[in-house]
Amino acid sequence: MVDQESTTCGRLLKLTLFAYSKGIFSSRQISALAEENLPTRWLTHSSFPSYRTVCRFRVSDEAEDLISKCMSSIVNVLRKNKHIDDITFIDGTKILANANKYSFVWRKNIIRFDKLNREAIIKLLHDMNDVKYLGKLPDNSDISTSELDEIIIHLENCLADLNYQIKQNKKVSPNPNKQKRRKLKSIKRKLRFRKDKQIEYQETNKIFANLNSYSKTDHDATFMRIKEDPMLNGQLKPAYNLQIATSGQFITNFDIYQNPTDTRTLTPFLNKQIENNSLGKYIVADAGYGSES
Repeated sequence: MVDQESTTCGRLLKLTLFAYSKGIFSSRQISALAEENLPTRWLTHSSFPSYRTVCRFRVSDEAEDLISKCMSSIVNVLRKNKHIDDITFIDGTKILANANKYSFVWRKNIIRFDKLNREAIIKLLHDMNDVKYLGKLPDNSDISTSELDEIIIHLENCLADLNYQIKQNKKVSPNPNKQKRRKLKSIKRKLRFRKDKQIEYQETNKIFANLNSYSKTDHDATFMRIKEDPMLNGQLKPAYNLQIATSGQFITNFDIYQNPTDTRTLTPFLNKQIENNSLGKYIVADAGYGSES
């Protein structure tokens, strides 16, 4: 059906789909299946890819392009033999991600925590100003990590000076420099902690992109309500929104989205079908796809 059947990508695709049909999803188990199973040997022409090769192929752009070409070829064959018509039925379903359902991260919480963290940094800088070790405070809480590094270096220099003064005046008791050193050490430790938190929140915001939530064990999965709800409490779980187009009871196209609502998936899904020439003249979908756009 596809010109690339005899190529390495074609063999890897057949191997992967055959393993999925057997309920095998691990790259190591798929690699072992290629060696131990006779039908699999026939599909791969007796080639035994390593688990690294299988893993790289499954997340590669070549696999996505090959699947897209396969779907286009299937649609052309079905249309040529008049097995499908000009009516395209569209529906979606939520599929659970292979991720920990308690590892959720919410954008609103991260924004709030980041703001509280910056306020705590400003308070620490005011404490430094009280002991006369910082001459000038910033006007707002927008402090970069490089500025925090400079402040920490400044604290380390001050601590080095205090240590030298304490060694020179060992007989002085109580020594006021020891109290200053104790306070500066505490501030330096807290500033380092706050700086690490600031870096963590910055990295988290990069992961969010256009999402409102993600799972720590699967950054692409977003939290949404699933039809299967045994506890009947509307618990949010990490999942994907799978959209499927059919015609004549044949699947003509599919795509996976991170949006929990179908209204935002309809337009991009239709555009994808137009690109693959699989969209019918008439579109049928339920009321869940209805929106102003």
